[in-house]
Amino acid sequence: MKSDVIKKGISRVGNRALLYATGVCARDMSKPFIGIASSFTDLVPGHIHMRGLERAIENGVYAGGGRPFVFGVPAICDGIAMGHFGMRYSLASRELIADEIETMAGAYSLDGLVLLTNCDKITPGMLMACARTNVPTIVVTAGPMLTGLYKGKRLDLVRDGFEAVGKYKKGEITKHDLHELEMNACPGAGSCQGLFTANTMSCITEAMGMSLAGCATSLAVSSKKSRIAFGSGERIVQLIKEGITPKKIMNKKAFSNAIMTDMALGGSTNTVLHLTAIARESGIDLSLDTFDKISRKTPKICDLRPGGEYFLEDLEAAGGMPAVLKRLSVMLSDNPTVSGPTIKEIAKAAVIFDEEVIRPLDNPYKEEGGIAILKGNISPEGSVVKQGAVDEEAMVFHGRAKVFDSEEKAMAEILKGGIKKGDVVVIRYEGPSGGPGMREMLSPTSAIVGMGLSNDVALITDGRFSGGTRGPCIGHISPEAYKGGPIAIIKNGDKIKIDIKKRRIDVELTNAEIKKRLKKWKQPKPNVTKGWLSRYARLVSSASNGAILTP
Repeated sequence: MKSDVIKKGISRVGNRALLYATGVCARDMSKPFIGIASSFTDLVPGHIHMRGLERAIENGVYAGGGRPFVFGVPAICDGIAMGHFGMRYSLASRELIADEIETMAGAYSLDGLVLLTNCDKITPGMLMACARTNVPTIVVTAGPMLTGLYKGKRLDLVRDGFEAVGKYKKGEITKHDLHELEMNACPGAGSCQGLFTANTMSCITEAMGMSLAGCATSLAVSSKKSRIAFGSGERIVQLIKEGITPKKIMNKKAFSNAIMTDMALGGSTNTVLHLTAIARESGIDLSLDTFDKISRKTPKICDLRPGGEYFLEDLEAAGGMPAVLKRLSVMLSDNPTVSGPTIKEIAKAAVIFDEEVIRPLDNPYKEEGGIAILKGNISPEGSVVKQGAVDEEAMVFHGRAKVFDSEEKAMAEILKGGIKKGDVVVIRYEGPSGGPGMREMLSPTSAIVGMGLSNDVALITDGRFSGGTRGPCIGHISPEAYKGGPIAIIKNGDKIKIDIKKRRIDVELTNAEIKKRLKKWKQPKPNVTKGWLSRYARLVSSASNGAILTP
């Protein structure tokens, strides 16, 4: 066993003495050492219930014949970090999490890992780490939240929380309603109820074969989730015995299956960043064009919030991810999983309980997948839109630019009613390096939707969008403004055309005018000059490369 290096031999007397001080028994020295990386925190609703899941995983490890050790990693709730300086830490924390797990697995020569995660950047950070360490690993995603309820209507955080700000500003709801919505939108533990980034990552983690079958959609408050946690702890010991490591599962087929599943579900645009980064850690080159090619041939068969009306609990009741995989089985590549059965064997055994929540391939909600990659003179390296959450009438948008050099400036203008029909809101200097941290723009996009302008106003940014964003919103514009990308030279009043079907985004300027403006452009001073975010800003790559850290 890998852990023998810290627990076997005469020279390891001191090492063993320290391990015994933690409560390890002499008989434990012959067992595999299993690290349980937990992102438990009292600050994040998706993680507050993890203490119980930690215990379930521990019990499973003991039952399987291993010795568990819990250690922690940070967890950021994007919803709480949204709209202020704190969001700069969110994407950057993905790299911290990967580094911390690598550090713990390496320092203690752990034989295996169970990664307990849930929210937006924690899951991809953990997957990056397991590819990097390549010791047997199982991911346990802690499950979605129950829907909220107010006046007989089911609620979710984004549609009934963030978008309520715009509705209140427009006078559509009262202050009392606004208060009741914020009190009732999130009733307890779990990740937010729609197909936002957290739940999208959970679903594609299972589709990749890195979680036990049924894990992604099993609800946070369910006993099923506890059983899956126990089963994951038990199963990891067997994976160690069989020598099944992440890179044997996370191969090209797994990434193709993950992207296809993402497109069929209509998931978050953030998955483009995360899958690209995870693939690089796995030694696989994954280009933006791959996402678009798969999206072109994958029908969108689910209609989950924010773009649709179903919730994650509806997807769970319909059969969860195994049922989605069953629908896609003719298109999937067969591949091993941590469960034991292959991905196609899991799909074959699944049952679909609701033909409307998970539609047949020949009766999809949309003919193409949920995400599209756009290029043009604004984004030569590419940009991303959640086309599955864009109404047909807004798939082609022609408008005039209203330019803002930060999210805060844009939000102030939106809330005072300064954005009108036909505007293209341009928010720049929010990219991976310029932000730094590529902040999510859920607050401005939600305010625009809440004010009833979802099809009448477009928003483009070198920042990111939450999985909860809907409407003609194009993010990840690369190169970013801070690095001299063309988005940096757009001026108020410039005409911009977005054509999602043709995969184009362009400012109506001649090449000569663009070059002239770029020649006059000067890089602004950095927003952050101290702390680890300043180091992150210097090292982070373009969003088109997954916003990974580079030498």
